[in-house]
Amino acid sequence: MSTLHFKIDINTTPERVWFVLWDDYHYRTWTKPFMPGSHYKTDWHEGGRIHFLGPDGSGMYSDININKPFEKMYFTHRGEVRNFQELPADPKASWAGAQENYSLSEKDGITTLSVELKSDGNENEQFTNAFDEGLKLIKEMAENLYITIEATVEAPVQLVWQLWNNAADVQQWNSASPDWHTPKAENNLEVGGRFSYTMAAKDGSFSFDFGGEYTDIVPEKQLAYTLGDGRKVKISFSESDGQTQITESFEPENQNSLDMQCMGWQAILDNFKQYVLSKQ
Repeated sequence: MSTLHFKIDINTTPERVWFVLWDDYHYRTWTKPFMPGSHYKTDWHEGGRIHFLGPDGSGMYSDININKPFEKMYFTHRGEVRNFQELPADPKASWAGAQENYSLSEKDGITTLSVELKSDGNENEQFTNAFDEGLKLIKEMAENLYITIEATVEAPVQLVWQLWNNAADVQQWNSASPDWHTPKAENNLEVGGRFSYTMAAKDGSFSFDFGGEYTDIVPEKQLAYTLGDGRKVKISFSESDGQTQITESFEPENQNSLDMQCMGWQAILDNFKQYVLSKQ
């Protein structure tokens, strides 16, 4: 086997680089130089299996040898996948036994991402070019990180827009779990206008105000606003065949883990989706 080494310095934390590497949305972005539509299927369990797939369901299946968050992710590729199904192990199959290892180290606020690829060397030039481009994308996204979440709502964009922005409706859907609610909501939907949503535990143990100022509004298409702490949020709405795709991108804060923030915002978006369905 031959071994390829790749390395890049990124001006951010290992957590943010790790998130960009393995979050579904960002993974699909930085792997486009390898193949547009690349994605994975796995539960990320160390010692478990991962499928690296193209848009047609073909690809390879691999073992997750090491999954040490923010430090190391090592894979050994075992065999081929076709139509989303593993083919029987074949030592002569493309990539059988190849190893792909990702390591992170941090010094003085700079995270170094190192990638080691051990393979038969037949596609070294192709993968060198793809990794060079992919690492540049990882660096750009990690240094200017936005977390992106999505949902497809089975409703026309006119209804989605109305329920998203009407304060009385916001009070009904703006929670990440059943033990939270929004007892108060105000929304001045115009550029320069402000919104404020009081989010509270139903047992009265904790509450906080979530709010900001609108910087861009295109009715039934997009919103942008700046939160009180200066973080920026962008939301797009796109209708096709009676369904509305909602995509939210937000700058993360530094108090909670990126995974927790992603799950929290996604839970609220999923709750909104269910609320829209209940109003039809």
